[in-house]
Amino acid sequence: MVEKSFRKNPGWFRAVNSIWRESYFLGTKIKLEADDLLKAAKNRTGLTDPGKDFFDEPLKRLLTSIEQEANLHPIGRFIARERFISLLAIRLRAEYYFRKYPAILEQEIYPAWIIIGLQRTGTTKLQRLLAVDPDHRVIPSWEVINPVPLDLNYFENQQQKGKNRVFNTKDQESGIHSSPTFNPDRSSKLIYPDPGRIRIANASVKAVKFMSPGFFAIHPIDTMQPEEDILLLDVSFLSTTPEAMMHVPSYASWLESADQSSAYDYASKLLKLLQWVKPARRWILKTPHHLEFPHLIDKYFGPVRFIWPHRKIYESVPSFLSMVTYNRMIFSSDVDEKQVADHWVRKTGYMLEKALQYRFSGNNDQKFLDLRYDDLITDPMGQLANIYNMNGGISPEMTEAFQIHERENQTRKHGKHLYSLRDFGLTKADIDKHTSHYQQFISKKFDRG
Repeated sequence: MVEKSFRKNPGWFRAVNSIWRESYFLGTKIKLEADDLLKAAKNRTGLTDPGKDFFDEPLKRLLTSIEQEANLHPIGRFIARERFISLLAIRLRAEYYFRKYPAILEQEIYPAWIIIGLQRTGTTKLQRLLAVDPDHRVIPSWEVINPVPLDLNYFENQQQKGKNRVFNTKDQESGIHSSPTFNPDRSSKLIYPDPGRIRIANASVKAVKFMSPGFFAIHPIDTMQPEEDILLLDVSFLSTTPEAMMHVPSYASWLESADQSSAYDYASKLLKLLQWVKPARRWILKTPHHLEFPHLIDKYFGPVRFIWPHRKIYESVPSFLSMVTYNRMIFSSDVDEKQVADHWVRKTGYMLEKALQYRFSGNNDQKFLDLRYDDLITDPMGQLANIYNMNGGISPEMTEAFQIHERENQTRKHGKHLYSLRDFGLTKADIDKHTSHYQQFISKKFDRG
């Protein structure tokens, strides 16, 4: 398990929460109400229209679940409020840009390689490796936190400074924004990355380090490295992010029965905005959340191939449970490890079943490429070669670039992550109960017995 010193929030963190909670009678309790959050987002941006396809039921259900079940401490309520306002503000700014530059939504989304392995199966390592290829478009942490520029006149201001040519009439007439084909003559590096959004992301990274020592041994966050695109789904308040951060079982239960189409539709629009700003040839996306919804990926994201890393389930599950425990401690002082395990072991089996059902229907199996976690760790170059065989093979130049990245990004920079099933009161039989079908599939796939 994670060392005991990692299992506790710092003393200052606990002290602030204690003092703040004691002052609730003075009216210091953070408010979490949908109308108030949207009003705050409108005030923050100066915008009023979240789009005709925005509906607030998911947010209201989430907020109700938080109030009734999550038992957030004062800092947790503050973080949640700021996060929800930020998500609503992203939506307001996105709608502003969609109206101002209709060419954004006229694009088609680039073809994508989508990494859909379970949490803790090497998906982060794989995505960061693939991000080395300049033909690939990823969403770095600073950008996925704020996928839309904060400054509503950002591009015009850059143009006035002579730092880009994105909005020249000649460029628009040539179809640069509406074509999904990479144009090497169009360089957006002068407006990308955005220093303002990077500063915000750096502050967030420092805050996590400050509040949760040891978290980086589980999942190292890097402002400039790619992060999960599940954060694009968060803008619609339809994702599994909340249940990884808080105890919100009623919201999580509702989410499994809710239609996720609107979230994936809107995420596709945000991807169009992102590729419009910084073009490439292919998207490299990653989140375990997509295991549950590959049919919506097919519908809204265009041509895709799924890359599915697999790890021994008895290793990946407790590793992820440990990560969830860390996440929840940032928001609540009442974190029950058994509660975490009961929720996420079942949820993991459910996600795997949804992915397998899709995979075994029609000709969908041919869209998948399977990798073993152990092979990815011991022979990353070999696994990259397998992936690039989907695209005609890997060049010697790219092989060298990948090797350099591997040497410069060794694992365990932030300490060793220790965990076991016993730490969560689990046995292998508890895992088997929900994942036996998946385990049989993997055993047959890799002929390991």
